[in-house]
Amino acid sequence: MFDAIASRYDLLNHLLSAGLDKQWRKRGVAALKLSGRETVLDLCTGTGDFALAAAEPQSSARRVVGIDFSAAMLQIGKQKVERIPSSRITLVRGDATRIPLRDASVDAATIGFGIRNVEEPRQACLEVLRVLRRDGTLVILEFSLPRSPMVRKFYLWYFRRVLPLIGRLISKHPKAYTYLPESVEAFPSADEFSEQLRSVGFGTVRAVPLTFGIVYMFVAVKDGAPSPDAIIY
Repeated sequence: MFDAIASRYDLLNHLLSAGLDKQWRKRGVAALKLSGRETVLDLCTGTGDFALAAAEPQSSARRVVGIDFSAAMLQIGKQKVERIPSSRITLVRGDATRIPLRDASVDAATIGFGIRNVEEPRQACLEVLRVLRRDGTLVILEFSLPRSPMVRKFYLWYFRRVLPLIGRLISKHPKAYTYLPESVEAFPSADEFSEQLRSVGFGTVRAVPLTFGIVYMFVAVKDGAPSPDAIIY
């Protein structure tokens, strides 16, 4: 499905979020508090927008590694990276539940609107914990359902009726933008997902609502010893 919609993916992201997706990613990068010396992992990188945001001069990541399962998404991401002189971004095809990086090899990690698409999100979070260095930070951006009844009512109408119609017309894919609201509504609440992050071994977890709670930013820090459940190979 993601391969099929790759060519229209960026356009639809910007259009359907009214351009807010750029601001959400900027907030996510700012939460990492980069100093210019870090290696950052962007998991479920898609076409690389979060990786590109982390590599901007004002963001100061020394190196960014983007990993995604979709070859077509990565191909578009690589074209975007190639247009940047002296890019510090490497894009790699890989499985989020078996990250092709060494233990404790990155200083920070991001996942932008991708964790709900992973079949085993707990295993992906364990893998991020494994590759993060001690005191490393993971920032996850993910869609959610607003808690305010008024905002929630309007949002669900847009999400269930308007968004799938626009997505279908532009992407030419019959199901991709029906899948989006279905997957968001099936995803755990902010409190539940925060607890899942703690359960895999992240010591400090904050859930920050953005834009009336349409999106949550989860900021999780790897405190102390790694989780005993983490897979080492």
